[in-house]
Amino acid sequence: MDFLVHIDVGLSPDFAQSRREDLIRAESARAKELVEQGVICRLWRIPGRWANVGIWSADDGTALHEALSSLPLYPWLDVRVTPLAHHPSDPGPAASM
Repeated sequence: MDFLVHIDVGLSPDFAQSRREDLIRAESARAKELVEQGVICRLWRIPGRWANVGIWSADDGTALHEALSSLPLYPWLDVRVTPLAHHPSDPGPAASM
């Protein structure tokens, strides 16, 4: 099952710099694992914000929640999830805009 996932990071600017750097490194490593597992399929940064939007894949909502909550920054994330279903008029990945 595919999901459109919007993530905003709400880590306070006065958060300890060394802890912030550790969390960012851990977050990057965990995201790489999720990519390798096929959970994170696509990911885009939202310019001007500490935020991203992506296509995530999981067996169901519970599995998606487990993946999201495994992110080291999870306690500071505002996550919005939209389940996606096949559309009969979808031109497919090869279509260009």
